[in-house]
Amino acid sequence: MNKCLKSIQEYLLPRVCVTCGQGVAGCSTGELDLCLGCLTAMPYLGNACRQCALPLVEPGVCGGCLKTPPPFEQTFSLFRYAHPIDYLIQQLKFNRRLVNARLLGALMAELLQQKGQRLPDIIVPVPLHRRRLQSRSYNQAVELARPVSQQLRVAMDVSCCRRLRETAVQSDLPAKARRANIKGAFDVSGALNGKHVAIIDDVMTTGNTVAELAQLMRDKGVRIVDVWVCARVP
Repeated sequence: MNKCLKSIQEYLLPRVCVTCGQGVAGCSTGELDLCLGCLTAMPYLGNACRQCALPLVEPGVCGGCLKTPPPFEQTFSLFRYAHPIDYLIQQLKFNRRLVNARLLGALMAELLQQKGQRLPDIIVPVPLHRRRLQSRSYNQAVELARPVSQQLRVAMDVSCCRRLRETAVQSDLPAKARRANIKGAFDVSGALNGKHVAIIDDVMTTGNTVAELAQLMRDKGVRIVDVWVCARVP
């Protein structure tokens, strides 16, 4: 019955690629709203620092992480923050294109599985402040985490971490001001002591947001903190 209903749905409302608009019914990309050509042309990250995912010529650890190790153990990023990923994420965040979260989350989960990434005990999306959540009506990090959680069969927790104050948008600030902007912005509660946690967010720029949250988690007894993001700004 489900297969029959799915066939009818695809006939009446055929899926199209989110970047070029080409139909993807019967495409080898399967359930993705992305044609094979656009999937192949995506700006995959490639070699990067295993701790902060900064693009590198050779895989390893960047000079910044060697000098000042971050409070998270490793970072997984699927893409560089470049076209068309920047467009897809902006459409998700500001124009309610939740289908983009389903697509990008599915791609993240697929590559995590292919790389044999160690799985955490729990996935924690970076929270929004309640006022921003009310105005937007959804948290893009939560929407990205949903398909990751489902495909990897790892529980997602949206209640163990909250944002205490509404901060300025990090991307609007110079790099030096971002750490001060996010300082003390989070609170972590719940039974996380001894856990392995993966923090999920859409984009990592300087890493100050996830570093602040990761340090707070470590202070609360979290054993390992990893960071999973859709895209890394070079």
